[in-house]
Amino acid sequence: MADYDLAIIGGGLNGVSLARDASGRGLRVILIEQGDLGAAASSATSRLVHGDLAALERRHVLRVRAALAERDVWLTVAPHLVRPIRFAIPAHASERQPWRLRAGLWLYDRLAARNRLPAAATLDVTHHPVGDALKRPIGTAFEYSDCVVDDSRLVVLTALDAAERGAAIRTGARCVRADRDRIWRLAIIDRGHRRILTAGALANATGAWSVSAAETVLRQPPPRVTARQVNQIVVPRLFEVDAVYVFQNHDGRLIFAQPYADDFTLIGTVTHGFKGDPAVVTMPAADVSYLCKAANRYFRSDIQPADVVRTISGANMMVRRGADGQRMETVVSLDAGRGKAPLLTMCGGDVTTVRRRAEQAVSRLAKFYPLSPRWTAGAPLPGGDFGWDRFEDVVDDVRERWRFLSDAEARRLVGAYGTRLAEILGDARSRANLGQAFGPRLTEAEVRYLMTREWARFPEDVLWRRTKLGLTFGAAEHEALTAFMAGATRPVNAAPERDGDGDSPAAAVELQSVGG
Repeated sequence: MADYDLAIIGGGLNGVSLARDASGRGLRVILIEQGDLGAAASSATSRLVHGDLAALERRHVLRVRAALAERDVWLTVAPHLVRPIRFAIPAHASERQPWRLRAGLWLYDRLAARNRLPAAATLDVTHHPVGDALKRPIGTAFEYSDCVVDDSRLVVLTALDAAERGAAIRTGARCVRADRDRIWRLAIIDRGHRRILTAGALANATGAWSVSAAETVLRQPPPRVTARQVNQIVVPRLFEVDAVYVFQNHDGRLIFAQPYADDFTLIGTVTHGFKGDPAVVTMPAADVSYLCKAANRYFRSDIQPADVVRTISGANMMVRRGADGQRMETVVSLDAGRGKAPLLTMCGGDVTTVRRRAEQAVSRLAKFYPLSPRWTAGAPLPGGDFGWDRFEDVVDDVRERWRFLSDAEARRLVGAYGTRLAEILGDARSRANLGQAFGPRLTEAEVRYLMTREWARFPEDVLWRRTKLGLTFGAAEHEALTAFMAGATRPVNAAPERDGDGDSPAAAVELQSVGG
């Protein structure tokens, strides 16, 4: 008998979503990630949970309807991470005609299965706060509802839920060889130790490494995909309203400008082909300039490349569809022949529909394993056990219990941990009770929690993925955090523990046979 029913290579959003779904349906799962969870393309998404207006413009009505249904699911299962927000499209004389925008948004609202969010509206921005940041010739905007999400925290909490359902999550572990017979035999390098484990089925969820992993590690025919790079920029905050601006650019692209980490604005995206090492994805200067110019068509503030405080880039694999080859879609495939262990491949796709894609992918294993019913559409992620419209109430409760927190601090913490915040703050009566401070927002209590429960190993894991505090961290603060994490004792790749020891038998075996 194999050690695991399903081994997953890759700890991005696709990989952890597969792990969550499969472990909750009764499979013994191990996920192997060579770096940190969500360290590549999964932390460089558009951060939008939406039906995709651009897809509606291309007449992909059924796809938009399905995505809007998933938007409702995310509001239910991750109300701390997925936040409803108003999107504003300023009307521009040389772009889409107002009647087309109005008609498209009318249809967009009606494609949503449940009208949970406010309907689209027309704004006179000369008398509306949305217009304060815009250039004066713009007098009208169209407003509609969608959601934004913290993508990298979504990855971590999905992995956390998988672990609490029995999955073994191994970060800093690399699969160097996988031999396929009736079962898979995997060679793993974990913390410098070589270990062998076996699995009944294998999932290649390595994202931009999908082709190279298939060719060099699995030694199987690679998926027929093409690499795409996504680029965004971060600049100091450009507007005060809590909204996402959608700008029509002269080339037909829609450019989004959204609030980011309280004091910043995220502007994107530019997407194009990619060649090179997926571990080193850099943003071309031309793309930085393009996004600055696109924003400058609308914003009063003049944005120059020198104002960019951070670029965010990621590469992933997609397959070309459609007669013109312009439609880029995700890849979900299952290869299973007589006498060969199943190989599942999943790469590409967006944040909005990843839960559904993982559900469909795992369901393909039903011919090999008995699976319990589909479940992820109704089960909240860790910390998300409250109504999507009660976020403000949870913030109020947190401020009432921990009175030393400011409103901004409470919002950040609830937005990251939801109802699990008590596991960090405990019975603290003041900031002093939270241990060493690393700057004004990050405390020892939070760092310890991230190290022991959320697989954070290095300062970058904390500052850029579990939080976005790296944008405001100085050199001295970074040095202090580095020294603390290097000296702190923590279990290596320990699975989160809840309700007793929290580990399934599979996880216990994994710690003995694979752990360093």
